[in-house]
Amino acid sequence: MNTVILEYHNRQAPADQPICGRLAELIEETLLNSESKVWHGHPVWFLDGNPIVGYSRQKAGIRLMFWSGADFGEEALNVRGEKFRDASVFYKEVTEIDATDLKRWLEKSVEIQWDYKNIVKRKGKLERLK
Repeated sequence: MNTVILEYHNRQAPADQPICGRLAELIEETLLNSESKVWHGHPVWFLDGNPIVGYSRQKAGIRLMFWSGADFGEEALNVRGEKFRDASVFYKEVTEIDATDLKRWLEKSVEIQWDYKNIVKRKGKLERLK
């Protein structure tokens, strides 16, 4: 795993570290051709430079966000972005993470992508990839 992401995990509260660790483990296992880094202050995984999934600590818990998740057709990704095509779920305990669901969402994230990489060049307009 990316050492900068490990450093991010180590800075989290002790109760949040297992959640972050499990999310990273499942993401790394599933998105084999991804690149990862801490981007805008939190861990994010990219495919061909396009942000796919990331997580961050927010007041409600650890937020797992899929940049194109609004189009996955998944009820559990119930926190939807207002401006873009993102969808999220919050975790307060590591036991809330369903590995089967998460792997399915990650597989969908490869197939269903909006082009966030070029959003600035397109002046805020998103286009669907693939």
